[in-house]
Amino acid sequence: MSPLRGIALKLTAVVLFVIMSAIVKSTSDEVPTGEAVFFRSIFAMPVIVGWLLWRGDLRTGLRVASPLAHVLRGIVGVGAMGCSFAALGLLPLPEVTALDYAAPPLTVIFAALLLGEKVRLFRISAVGIGLLGVLVIMLPLLTVSEVSPAVLWGIGFVLTSAVLRALVQIHIRRMVQTEQTSAIVFYFSLTATALSLLTLPFGWVVPDPMTLLLLISTGLVGGVAQICLTSAYKGAEAALLAPFDYASILFAIIIGYVVFAEVPTPLMLVGSAIVISSGIAIILRERALGLKRHRARPGMTPQG
Repeated sequence: MSPLRGIALKLTAVVLFVIMSAIVKSTSDEVPTGEAVFFRSIFAMPVIVGWLLWRGDLRTGLRVASPLAHVLRGIVGVGAMGCSFAALGLLPLPEVTALDYAAPPLTVIFAALLLGEKVRLFRISAVGIGLLGVLVIMLPLLTVSEVSPAVLWGIGFVLTSAVLRALVQIHIRRMVQTEQTSAIVFYFSLTATALSLLTLPFGWVVPDPMTLLLLISTGLVGGVAQICLTSAYKGAEAALLAPFDYASILFAIIIGYVVFAEVPTPLMLVGSAIVISSGIAIILRERALGLKRHRARPGMTPQG
């Protein structure tokens, strides 16, 4: 594939994930979070299996080297998904999308703490600026005359989701050395389906036909989005595609306004711009360092 096709697939995945979040938000008043996670997970699996069958990779694509690594990825990933879904029921869609941008700076911090990666002044500064942007996004939510408990819970959920997503990214960095991407995606859905069933005693509901259709569509849309995301990285470098993650705020603002009549605040837009700028700076710096390492002779360490 060409890089342009990779970019097109990445943007398609970003749009589909925002649509999936909007569908989850639309059902959040009626459907418990655990039940939403169940439908998102179980109905993604047929899409993934069908994709592997179409590629002829079903037998090899689901092989695993470390089952325990998949279980751990599933537990942390389900926590991130559950917190994100819970936040969607409490906060506007653009705010949830923007606050979730805390994950990339946190990934840099965890990479230094857990993987021993060197973090120099440039990345430290970019991470600090990114976290400052997160605070700016939160300001309109916390400076109203009376902050509701729902808003505080929503902020707590989405920030917890960002922390867990950053931890998942660190874990996946280790997994991809021995595990296939298709297996990571499939067994996450399987683990998430099983874990979501543990929330059955906490008040699942029997959805009406329209709500049921929406819940099923979260899995189907999420599954297709995951396939587009996986396919995108086969056509273009990760460093080229990474900045397009931030296009999600544009789609979240449009969908939030059209579907939920949510108008973003100026501070939310400013904070989002700060976080996006810091994230792109980190991406560009990593790309530059990667090129230096590639060109460097054996035994030499590039400065940066």
